[in-house]
Amino acid sequence: MNTSSASLPGGTWTLGDSSVTRFGYGAMQLAGPWVMGPPADHDGALAVLREAVGLGITHIDTSDAYGPRFTNELIREALHPYPEPLFIATKVGATRDAQGGWPTARRPEDLRKQVHENLGSLGVDTLDLVNLRMGDAQGPRPGSIAEAFETLVDLRQEGLIRHLGVSNVTAEQVAEARGIAPIVCVQNMYNLAHRHDDDLVDHLAAEGIAYVPFFPLGGFTPLQSEALSRVANRLQTTPMSVALAWLLRRSPNILLIPGTSSLAHLRENVAGAGLSLSDEDVAELDGIGH
Repeated sequence: MNTSSASLPGGTWTLGDSSVTRFGYGAMQLAGPWVMGPPADHDGALAVLREAVGLGITHIDTSDAYGPRFTNELIREALHPYPEPLFIATKVGATRDAQGGWPTARRPEDLRKQVHENLGSLGVDTLDLVNLRMGDAQGPRPGSIAEAFETLVDLRQEGLIRHLGVSNVTAEQVAEARGIAPIVCVQNMYNLAHRHDDDLVDHLAAEGIAYVPFFPLGGFTPLQSEALSRVANRLQTTPMSVALAWLLRRSPNILLIPGTSSLAHLRENVAGAGLSLSDEDVAELDGIGH
């Protein structure tokens, strides 16, 4: 199956100096269970990545912490040398422990090490985009992000990073980061049921900054709602398709990065995101998160 970026749902968005498809791909699920270890099906993982690019997707989201390293190495094996329009975003600020936890690692030396690890595992001289992950597994936490963010600014000035973003952050931390250096995106948890960033989404749209929701389908706990099921049944589609289509319609600066390790699910996600929702559908869905 081969198509062009122009036919993907949502069209494109300018991320820094690159035009990327609003429908992207999140590579986290390519690693083993709980994002640890290698995939059960190595060749299948490579096939999913190649199919994503074949479908016209030009925005892939990853991190060297996924696996750790396995996901980045799969991307390199499947796609390197990378085609010209492909834009690979990664993130730093957390590592992995033997129990599968995500301990924070945001000292300047930690961040430098992680950036160099991402460069090595992806096989590039410069990273397209590095998101600074703040907070913890429970969500954003208040506090200054200046020291950590300034470290990434230094690495950008050294030519190792093209663009910067922030992840798992409060609106105040977004403002603090923007006071230090330009950012091209914010990556936070957001979906039909988790609407805490509504104001931030709208503010960023007005500023020309992308908002990239992680767990757009609920993450490890899939979205469940009677209203969502009703709309899906009415449209004769799946709740997940409706959830993706709603996000694309929610705001033009929202970029999707749903993840999957299945070719069939990848194609279903692309088709589902292209679903046309009526104003009545949207009104019913908007009630879920309020």
